[in-house]
Amino acid sequence: MTAMEKIEKCGVVPVVVLDRAEDAVPTAEAMLRGGVNVMEITFRTAAAPDAIRAVAQACPDMLVGAGTVITLEQCRRAVECGAKFIVSPGFDEEVVRWCTAHDVAVCPGCVTPTEVMAALRCGLSVVKFFPANVYGGLSGMKALSAPFGGVRFIPTGGVSATNLKEYAAAPFVCAVGGSWLCPKKEIAAGDFEKVEQLCREAHSILDA
Repeated sequence: MTAMEKIEKCGVVPVVVLDRAEDAVPTAEAMLRGGVNVMEITFRTAAAPDAIRAVAQACPDMLVGAGTVITLEQCRRAVECGAKFIVSPGFDEEVVRWCTAHDVAVCPGCVTPTEVMAALRCGLSVVKFFPANVYGGLSGMKALSAPFGGVRFIPTGGVSATNLKEYAAAPFVCAVGGSWLCPKKEIAAGDFEKVEQLCREAHSILDA
């Protein structure tokens, strides 16, 4: 099963922001207990590379990827640390082409027809839709899916447990991303039971 197939099967891509690399494995283990086996550790903090490496080594059942990747240097470092997929907030052809050349799953942010066409030229069929709540949410993705029927989206931004079911049910949605599953405050406080609970709730919503 490819990384993108695992993401689609899981249904959610929790966006994880870690200030301390030592919180990575407990967070991943809590997510797994909650039924979620995909996590996107963002490069918004300096802890990201070590956090990705720790999860890749200690949690073989977790598909760990890197998020907020905006440069080729970050992309290479993430993959070297064990990231199995790359997520970018926007479309960067250099990053996308490097990933496809090295057989690494990549999901760039695309919210316009021009960006979607660029992704298609690179051989992609799944893109990130971010920030979803700013660019029209479901209606925005539906409009884009009309001329680009083969493209599916991973909406992130403004998605939560309250609208997860609605987003996930759309035929043009591959999976749903969001940070509500792994709140930074709870992770910093060591409240991994809360992370497990939120992941379990999301899993239940998707299975309902």
